[in-house]
Amino acid sequence: MIRARRARIVATLGPASRDASKVIELATAGADVFRVNFSHGTHEDHARTIANVRAAEAALGRPLAVLADLQGPKIRLGEFADRTVRLKEGQDFRFDTSSEPGDASRVGVPLVEVFAALGPGSDILLDDGRVRLKVRRCGPDFADTVVISGDQLSNHKGLNLPGHAIPVPALTPKDREDLNFALQEGVDWVALSFVQRASDMAELRQIVQGRAAVLAKIEKPAALEALDEILDLCEAVMVARGDLGVELNPEDVPVVQKALIRAARTRGIPVIVATQMLESMIHAPTPTRAEASDVAGAVYEGADAVMLSAETAAGEYPVEAVTIMNRILTRVERDPRWPELMAAEYPVEDADADALVAAAHRAAEIASTACIAAFTTTGQTALRLARERPLQPTLALTPHLKTARKLALAWGVEARVVPDLTDPEDLARVAVEQAVATGLATPGQRVIILAGLPMGSPGAANILRIAHTPRRSA
Repeated sequence: MIRARRARIVATLGPASRDASKVIELATAGADVFRVNFSHGTHEDHARTIANVRAAEAALGRPLAVLADLQGPKIRLGEFADRTVRLKEGQDFRFDTSSEPGDASRVGVPLVEVFAALGPGSDILLDDGRVRLKVRRCGPDFADTVVISGDQLSNHKGLNLPGHAIPVPALTPKDREDLNFALQEGVDWVALSFVQRASDMAELRQIVQGRAAVLAKIEKPAALEALDEILDLCEAVMVARGDLGVELNPEDVPVVQKALIRAARTRGIPVIVATQMLESMIHAPTPTRAEASDVAGAVYEGADAVMLSAETAAGEYPVEAVTIMNRILTRVERDPRWPELMAAEYPVEDADADALVAAAHRAAEIASTACIAAFTTTGQTALRLARERPLQPTLALTPHLKTARKLALAWGVEARVVPDLTDPEDLARVAVEQAVATGLATPGQRVIILAGLPMGSPGAANILRIAHTPRRSA
């Protein structure tokens, strides 16, 4: 099952989509990576969900990745006695530390550090900014506020304090339990929420110890101030526009998105653009024109992947959402001007491996080239090729299923598992066989081969070859 486009789709699984048959439908429609959101559900739910992704992978014959998204220190409200309340503009509302169910006049906030960060005049945003309040007076365990703009609220909605840093660790006790479970289940990617400093990612990497690839979600302004240091410790990054859009001015979010994509492209790590991409499809069978343009814009900017959240996790049209996103991505990549926009501005490094990757990219531009076959142990050679944005597909050939799954997130990469080769003479044969078997090459076409010696050892690619698929006999 080969994609007709290079950008990838991340689909969040939830009550509307985690059944085995639905996962297969989503993968067939175009989903490459499946996000498991640990902010919701039980470990039993997540274990079944991950098993269903693995079953879909086996049924379809295409590596699929599982991304475990840790909740992080997201501040959430407690519960309401009636589950929902409606706050009206101008009314008084109190936040406190009580565990008693709330009502239209008050609600508990479990994290006491919130109140230490507040002062008179501070803004409080609830439910991604849908409800706005201003602090009138506060103490170590309460805050009396007035509602500036009201709306309906329900249990456990998020709370943001724009302009305030709350001294909480990036990995909460819940995150540590969830991370241990996710690693035991063999997830391929781990996303850390609310990253603010490089030490947050360093702590995650120390725990993961290479058992999964690590990804930073950028959703706090503080992360932008330490972006270079954070990205140096990442294997991918997510532009998480939900909380980021609450903390920043709306006009700043598109600028930050472009800067993050450019920074990730420079480093050669995958970048995901996420949140509210096809939001209206939670309840509608088609997106708005503005949403379609938003998805297309991310592809034009060079994002490796775009993500669906509630659209697939809890929406009424999960398969339709993936189908339409796939159509948008495919249409953008048919635009004659799209290739020139993919020639992103980034410095070419002097490393021999990057020079060889760039040479493979240039060699592949000859019209008779079908694909670039990259033999890789860890996936780095394929990721370096993705950084170059070649228009020909990259066929990543690896003896490790774990590596193939990781590369499901990479732009333009089709990964397949092959036997662990020890003889360099087998490179051309295996590359040509796989290129033909996957349908990436037809008789008489060229296959560019990128590999490293000694065979099977992680390290830089140091071999560039050209092979041809056999022509059909007359």
